[in-house]
Amino acid sequence: MNDHSARHRSTEARPRRAAAASDPSGSHPAELERLAALFGAAPLAVLTGAGISTDSGIPDYRGAGTPPRTPMSIAQFMEDPAYRRRFWAGARVGALRAAGVAPNSGHLALARFEAAGLTNGVITQNVDNLHRRAGSRSVVELHGNGNVIRCTEHDHRFTRDQVLGWFDDLNPGFAARNAGAEIAPDGDALVSETAAVEAPSCPECGSILRPDVVYFGELVPRPVFEAAEALVASAGGLLLIGTSLAVNTGIRLVHRAQLRGIPIGVINRGPTAIDARESVTVRIDAGAAETLAALEHLLGSS
Repeated sequence: MNDHSARHRSTEARPRRAAAASDPSGSHPAELERLAALFGAAPLAVLTGAGISTDSGIPDYRGAGTPPRTPMSIAQFMEDPAYRRRFWAGARVGALRAAGVAPNSGHLALARFEAAGLTNGVITQNVDNLHRRAGSRSVVELHGNGNVIRCTEHDHRFTRDQVLGWFDDLNPGFAARNAGAEIAPDGDALVSETAAVEAPSCPECGSILRPDVVYFGELVPRPVFEAAEALVASAGGLLLIGTSLAVNTGIRLVHRAQLRGIPIGVINRGPTAIDARESVTVRIDAGAAETLAALEHLLGSS
């Protein structure tokens, strides 16, 4: 897909303002003003990472203080039944803790921005489904959706809750016995006693079931990346939230924005891979939820 130059926007068709939020305390007033000014080029495209979901109780893979971790690869999952047993055991126990996870003020603010015409949607690296639950309508999930499970032979699809119910039928009492297991950064539990676990399989064809996510060793599907490109191509700016841009797909989208010459804003706690680039118009080193709440107040009251 070719990148196009930023198209001229008439001042007669300005987007509606987001509803004003209660005034949160903030320590970056000058940067917030500059970030709010970025919306003069609205609608903006938004790219989010794990940092927007930490305030919902989902740990960050790469945040400050996060211990090194080697995620399961697709080859391990597909080729080794022991890995699949470990995955489903961890997913089932992790679901006990995830029951209370909900969209936070950052997710909700982005949904309101979209409704007000300030953004054209959300591109997310997360698989937690929180943007959709918050009310965002145009959501491109680069790495898939962990709440969708599909079979590897015929693409039969089920919800995660359905499959975990089948896990309980196959492994009665397992979840309760392991309820105290440590939770990993991906939200699943670190369960060690899995040798006797029976992993669920597709009830339609008997094939392996897997989450509809992009594992390490897999590529983002081309139609998904093209949908993300389309949001960047139709935006007047790009706002990066809660991502260090350690994943190449995010960098490619930044490159698309740079080719078009549109401004880029960054909200992230800690460094990112593009901090030194001249295309970054404003950079706020702070939490996503608190900054978006302050930004919404500023946009609604200006």
